[in-house]
Amino acid sequence: MSKAYVDPARCKACELCIAFCPKQAIEMTNHLNAAGYKHVQVIEEKCIGCGICYTVCPDMVFTVTEQAR
Repeated sequence: MSKAYVDPARCKACELCIAFCPKQAIEMTNHLNAAGYKHVQVIEEKCIGCGICYTVCPDMVFTVTEQAR
């Protein structure tokens, strides 16, 4: 099964991924990245690996890969 993964350093907190995720599997953290932005995280239990976050993100924050079993 595929899952989405976040590179926190690239996130600029635009929240497009949160708005478009069909499973509400992405949430904002209170942690700041090196650029001073809060960043998102994936809730792995909810993620279905659809790749919508990857598609809508303007900053290439996400990768979607096959999860090891």
